[in-house]
Amino acid sequence: MISISVDWTWTWWIVLVLAFDISVRILAVFIIPRNRRPTAAMAWLLAIYFIPVIGILLFLLIGNPRLPRKRRKQQEAINRAFREASEDLDFGTLRPDAPVWFEQLVGLNRKLGALPMAGDNGAQIISDYQGSLDTMAAEIDRASRYVHVEFYILQSDGATDEFFSALERATARGVTVRVLLDHWANRWKPNYKATISRLERMGAQWRLMLPVQPLKGKYQRPDLRNHRKLVVIDGVVGFIGSQNVTDRSYNLKTNLRRGLQWVDMMVRVDGPVVASLSAVFVSDWYGETGEVFAVESDFSTDAGTGDLDCQIVPSGPGFEYENNLKLFLSLIFGATRKIVMVSPYFVPDEGLLLAIQTACHRGVEVELFVSEEGDQAMVYHAQRSYYEQLLATGVKIWMYKKPYILHSKSMSIDDEVAVVGSSNMDMRSFGLNLEVTMLVRGAEFVDQLRNVEDLYRGMSRELTIEEWEKRPIRSVILDNLARLTSALQ
Repeated sequence: MISISVDWTWTWWIVLVLAFDISVRILAVFIIPRNRRPTAAMAWLLAIYFIPVIGILLFLLIGNPRLPRKRRKQQEAINRAFREASEDLDFGTLRPDAPVWFEQLVGLNRKLGALPMAGDNGAQIISDYQGSLDTMAAEIDRASRYVHVEFYILQSDGATDEFFSALERATARGVTVRVLLDHWANRWKPNYKATISRLERMGAQWRLMLPVQPLKGKYQRPDLRNHRKLVVIDGVVGFIGSQNVTDRSYNLKTNLRRGLQWVDMMVRVDGPVVASLSAVFVSDWYGETGEVFAVESDFSTDAGTGDLDCQIVPSGPGFEYENNLKLFLSLIFGATRKIVMVSPYFVPDEGLLLAIQTACHRGVEVELFVSEEGDQAMVYHAQRSYYEQLLATGVKIWMYKKPYILHSKSMSIDDEVAVVGSSNMDMRSFGLNLEVTMLVRGAEFVDQLRNVEDLYRGMSRELTIEEWEKRPIRSVILDNLARLTSALQ
């Protein structure tokens, strides 16, 4: 007689592991799709099903695309305060005869972002990289009360020395200087410690934005970042745009080795809209410190140097809706003749892609400016996966020649409406980054932007469908794989 012995210990372990695996898969079907885009939900489910251990760990680490509840409540509270404070104030005289769709868009932005449309503003585009740093420094030297500085990346280096020197001169004459810089974006940069030391020595009040410091009780999804770039001086002059305060190479060895140089755009603004820009800084300072300082005098109705209508639109995971995405969609649907988009990282969701294709089908001329070379491999390949659809629909794609990285973010609509700011047209900017964008109505501003677009066009080459169809199969595979991972939000 043959006896068979069974190791029941191992059998039960196998049963338990299988039961756990099946339970996780079932729970994932119920938990993950809730309040997510179908593409994002499907990407997470595929990750958990095919690479369960890694997929689950990633989901626990970066699966929640919202800021902590406390931070969202703070944003809601400060939005209510801004609405109430600005409800009965006159923010300048608006230009007449705005299209109905534009008036509705302004109302949408007000509802979602709390800030009003303001008239009588001046806005000057600065497309020279070092020129914008020097212009900001010159304005800081005129400050008499305070300077508010908020940047995703802020580094003290050779290119930014005059900017920091202006801040030092400001504190020396008794001007209050408050500085916000993103924690994760700066923590690993070469000049991080030197920058913090310089802020300390000058006597600036500074805080890290969205710090990932679990031992200090400060933690949220680590890739939720504050990507905003702005300066406010005495509530009279402001700056908004795409440029960080750093050398054009970002001082990174890999960039220096490849010779990469960033191309950016900032806008100097004056007039009533500066109050709204100040409100964004106040809300972020409050979010990081819990401190509220008086800015009542910033709600100024004094006219600026121009006649532009401007509205500041903050967005990010602190808001219930994707304010910047809704802004872009409304602009595209409102266009009748021409759309020019500049976005270094272009990874649209289904709605944005459909809106662009629909514009082409309506006979609207659509142009997209991107970089020929990418600095972030995953995003670079993900955005390339959309080129074939765009080219086939009729979008004209301009590739800014390497070794330059076209980092500006803007959109111009027909001849009178434009947006500029920190927001890319990708799913990270829509769902994970805190961004700030300025909507502008005025042909004189669009003319400025058209001149910059012409400069970009002169530094770019047009990508054709014939060229694109000849790309190697390995590029197709990499692009498509990157497109799948881009949905993990």
